[in-house]
Amino acid sequence: MAFSRPFYQEGLLTRRVLARGIWGHLVFLRFGASAQTLERLRLRMLALTEGWEQERVRRIVAETLIQVVGPITYKEALDLIAEHQVAGRRVYIVSAAPEEIVGPLARYLGAEGAIATQAAVDGGRYTGKLLTYAFGAEKAATIRQLAERDGLDLTESWAYSDSATDVPMLEAVGHPVAVNPDRALRRTAQMRGWPVLRFSELAVVTPSGNRPWRAGLVGAVGAFVLGALLLVVVLVSRARAATSSSAVPRVNGTSGLGRTG
Repeated sequence: MAFSRPFYQEGLLTRRVLARGIWGHLVFLRFGASAQTLERLRLRMLALTEGWEQERVRRIVAETLIQVVGPITYKEALDLIAEHQVAGRRVYIVSAAPEEIVGPLARYLGAEGAIATQAAVDGGRYTGKLLTYAFGAEKAATIRQLAERDGLDLTESWAYSDSATDVPMLEAVGHPVAVNPDRALRRTAQMRGWPVLRFSELAVVTPSGNRPWRAGLVGAVGAFVLGALLLVVVLVSRARAATSSSAVPRVNGTSGLGRTG
């Protein structure tokens, strides 16, 4: 959803898809999502991206990363990344999102590496299939492979997540942490005694550094903009549908691991 606007402006998404995505995102932020819901979303996104040019997607991400990610990054997350790096730990961004987004994001945030989903490509275009899917138990398996390859001690490593779907990843390390958790992860963290962190202070990230924004203001504005955008898109779609029908009758050995969705 973070890149939905530039994708829409480039003609890769329609108003209808954008409206459904925004609504689904708002529901996810409020209630979280089950594995079954995320699986349906995965299949829907694969079908949607079939035929897209990989280089075009990479170009859109490269051109819009700062303006898209800059205003929606938690200051607490940036502080944690810096804290782990000062302690000599490697930081990896771990996400089920595609590598075309996660890789640039990791470099932008100063992480040492990324674990992400890899889509199958044929002739420079997405086929609608996956080579790897960094989700659930597969995240944990990939982390273990990376630890063996890079000589990392997972018992002395940290993992952060907001979703219960990442419990396998959290179980793979010695220091699991829930951040702004959904209901299911909050229950799991409470039962297992895992720390629970609350991130609330957004920072505007730029190449020259970052400055904090007032969290309450940004959160309210963000929710208002999303809601307003959804309403506008739906109204425009309905208006066009009405017009159409009148004309024609009838969403160092230790490491710090983090999740971004």
